[in-house]
This record gives sequence, structure tokens and C-alpha cells, in this order.
Amino acid sequence: MTILLTFAVLFIIDGTLIKGEEIGLSIVPQQEKRVKEWQKEKDQFLKTHDRSPLLPSDKKIFNGLKYFPFDPQYVFHGEIERFIFHINNPRYYATFLTNKGINKRYIRYGKFHSIIYGEKYTVEIYKSILSDTLFIPFKDNTNGKETYGGGRYIDAEILPGYKMVLDFNMAYNPACVYNDKFVCVLPPKENALNIAIRAGEKNYKSP
Repeated sequence: MTILLTFAVLFIIDGTLIKGEEIGLSIVPQQEKRVKEWQKEKDQFLKTHDRSPLLPSDKKIFNGLKYFPFDPQYVFHGEIERFIFHINNPRYYATFLTNKGINKRYIRYGKFHSIIYGEKYTVEIYKSILSDTLFIPFKDNTNGKETYGGGRYIDAEILPGYKMVLDFNMAYNPACVYNDKFVCVLPPKENALNIAIRAGEKNYKSP
């Protein structure tokens, strides 16, 4: 049996942010608190919840995940460049490969542009057919070293005006990192970022 599981925690941040380094100082403590709460809740879920992907033997000795320190330079707020495809257009859906060799289909929702350390980066945004949650699978230059080799995910919410918050501090590992019975989407080449994103969840090693 294979299982698909994501950890979606949605949040809203006030203010407008295009570059990570331009984040308002008044926002930093608030967002950092949200990220730490999310990390605490995820650790609790993995340790105690019936739907935790951890193996029973790992749950008994699990002491929490490892995360990069919160960095406001990886928090972005801006408008989504929407894709407007007719449902009969072949590009309406994106088909992802998975670790199990099967395919998963998502709706192509748009693009999001950001500036990290002075360089422009773009990620494609997807949406589940059954949910309004935005899904951003991505890879970066930390994969296979500090983070999981197969890439990481970010979930986000559609805000008024088709805006969104992209916070790499909320990047998390696919569930198959903890248990290989789970189905995990492989990030597309469009979201392979040629930069080391040292934010969010680090690689997991079974105790």
C-alpha cells in the first residue's frame, strides 16, 4: 500500500514584500514565532499522531526534526503571475513523477517571482484538484547534503488579489523521507533553483 501525505500549515503575513531583505522589522518577530509554532506542531504530530509517517520504532525515540535558523530573507509576499489555461488545454494539468513510479496530476496555477541575494528566481505554483491550497515542490543546492536529495515542499494560501506568501522557512520534507511506503512527488525541472536555500527543514536521519 502507498500513501500520499503532506503537511499543510497555512498562514498570512501582513505587509508587502518582494525581496527577502526588504522585510519590515515589525514583521520579523511575528513570522519567526509562527514558524517556530509550526515546527513545534509538526514535531508533536510526528511523535504522537496516529497518521504520523514515522515507523513505530522511530516514534518511540523521536526527539524532533532539525531546522535551519529562521531567516527573514527567505520570506516573500507578492502577486502570483496566473496561468490562464482552458481545461482542454494540455498545459492545464501538470503531471509529476513520484518515488513509486506512478504519476500525480496537479493544476498549473501560476508563477511567483522573488529576489534572493540580489538574484531573480521563479517557481511554478500548483494546486491540487481537490483543494485550494497552493503547492510548491522545489529543489535547491542543499539537496543531498544538508537537505533531502529529492527536494522539499512548501504549501501556501491564495490571498486577496491573487497574492501569496512564499516562506522558505516553512519548507518541509516529503513524507517518504520518514517512511518509504509513502508516495512523494518529485519536483519539476522548472523549480530547480540554482542556489542553496538554507531555510526550513533539514534532512532526516532515522534514529
